[in-house]
Amino acid sequence: MEALSRAYGDEALTAFELEFLSGGDRHRLPLGASWQVSFEAVEPVRPFRWDKDTPGFAGWYYSATTRDHVGYESWLERDRLILLDRDPQVRAISSQPFWLHWHDGRRQRRHAPDYFVRLSEGQARIVDVRTEEDMDQRAREAFAATERACAAVGWQFEWVGRPDPVLIANVRWLARYRRSRSGRPVAVAERLLEVFCEPRGLWEGAELVGDRIQVLPVLFHLLWSGRLETDLSGSLLETGSLVWAKGRRRWAN
Repeated sequence: MEALSRAYGDEALTAFELEFLSGGDRHRLPLGASWQVSFEAVEPVRPFRWDKDTPGFAGWYYSATTRDHVGYESWLERDRLILLDRDPQVRAISSQPFWLHWHDGRRQRRHAPDYFVRLSEGQARIVDVRTEEDMDQRAREAFAATERACAAVGWQFEWVGRPDPVLIANVRWLARYRRSRSGRPVAVAERLLEVFCEPRGLWEGAELVGDRIQVLPVLFHLLWSGRLETDLSGSLLETGSLVWAKGRRRWAN
């Protein structure tokens, strides 16, 4: 990694290269000449496929944030994608956005990060998904190289593992109601926000608004979007889960 150490800072702009697909054309440019590319709009640099006897499980997830499908190569990546989709700071997501190329002092190396994320104020974040038990020396070196390349151009880098099991179970459920159509009728959504100005149980509040068959999908959509809040990490959602309108938690006992 000695050569990589020398690549930190301004030298990284030429020591690293990004290879990406845009409009069906493949490009490979030094980091300093390509970091301003809109990587949230590029195509994945490798296909998402599932083969028999392979540990991964690839697929496509419809993102309410991007209003398009985003690929994943494992259920662990899919769970992270769901969490990104719900994050209010996230404005765009792309998967496998580029190959990062570098020389580690012994040989040429490359790594395709899992996600490129564009945040609300324009910042970029690179996200790699891997559990600690699945990390080997080669992966650690690749993540270290990616983090150094990101630092050179002012991008954030995040290595994430397995999310809290209660949190992700709840968010997976709410993701069923992520599409905007689940938030209609608007009159039901507005009434729910009024009812939950005072924290109360999920079932109780829904019944105050109307028929649960109509009301609950709207309630879950409001919980997905963050306009209604509840404790998603403490326990699994149930009929008695305390729900409140955003910013009103202080009223609860």
